Amino acid sequence: MNNAILSSLLKKYEQKRISAEKDLDERKNKLYLENPRLQEIDDELSKIGISTAKALIMSNSNNLLNDLNIKVNNLKKEKSEILKKLNLPIDYLLPNYSCKLCYDTGYIQNNYKSTMCNCLKQEIYNIEYNKSNIANLETQNFENFSLEKFSDKVDKEKYNSEISPRENTLLIKNICMNFINNFDDPKEKNLLFTGNTGLGKTFLSSCIAKEMIQRDKTVLYQTSPLMLDTIIDYKFNKNTSSDETYKNLLDVDLLIIDDLGTESLNNIKFTELFNIINTRLLNQNNKCLKTIISTNLSLPILNKTYGERIISRLIGDYNICRFFGEDLRFINR
Repeated sequence: MNNAILSSLLKKYEQKRISAEKDLDERKNKLYLENPRLQEIDDELSKIGISTAKALIMSNSNNLLNDLNIKVNNLKKEKSEILKKLNLPIDYLLPNYSCKLCYDTGYIQNNYKSTMCNCLKQEIYNIEYNKSNIANLETQNFENFSLEKFSDKVDKEKYNSEISPRENTLLIKNICMNFINNFDDPKEKNLLFTGNTGLGKTFLSSCIAKEMIQRDKTVLYQTSPLMLDTIIDYKFNKNTSSDETYKNLLDVDLLIIDDLGTESLNNIKFTELFNIINTRLLNQNNKCLKTIISTNLSLPILNKTYGERIISRLIGDYNICRFFGEDLRFINR
């Protein structure tokens, strides 16, 4: 990892944290002026917190602790009722941190151990790997997904299907939604998008990526040629920066491999592609990992190109989504 990138991101996190806490102070001051009882409650809660700490140190009296807990619960109940009467959410007097897991610090503290939060990992992935690939998440998402561009005409001879491109795309979208909603289920299969260019494979991958990031999962995008070159560099120690990239390929929650079939292949790359696919299927460290593979190649050509070992993994452990229809890039221009 580039230390300059991490340092820059941590400064950004600090600014977000300071901004959230400043915003809270402003909301608090305004609300306290209009509702002095809320400030009295918060002051009393702070004093009880100190009293509780002293009680734990100075005494083992359960009665004293029980009395303090009753007071705390009564005060919190009163506070909640005041906020409800004001039509304010219960967390109105808490900072609006961007990340509720790390509170905009970038790290989660657990049992005196500090681990990097997924939100910070994703920021690093976006800068180091995703910036030129899934940078359009603001526009490429399910809110902007429309079936209207897909033809509703059935053409069995042209598309080798009994349904229209529009109906087919709707079926694929439903498969994608199941994938998202059941992401942590080991029984939920990965996704293989196959079909010609311009049919929405990359768009749907971006839609899924945004949904998973919003659900605190990490997402890493790699084209197949770049990914395999990185792995070869790692295996032959050509580039020390490839070490971390290789580990991320194995550990990221969602790996999106685009343009499978455009890489220059040899036996080493065949082996490494199989290893990546197979290792991620094993769900190491009790962590449920998922992969999306996108290719312009048909299933028969994939079988001919990559052989039985790889194709058996794809058929057995991936939902195969075949895209067909007219190139959307040339529609409504």
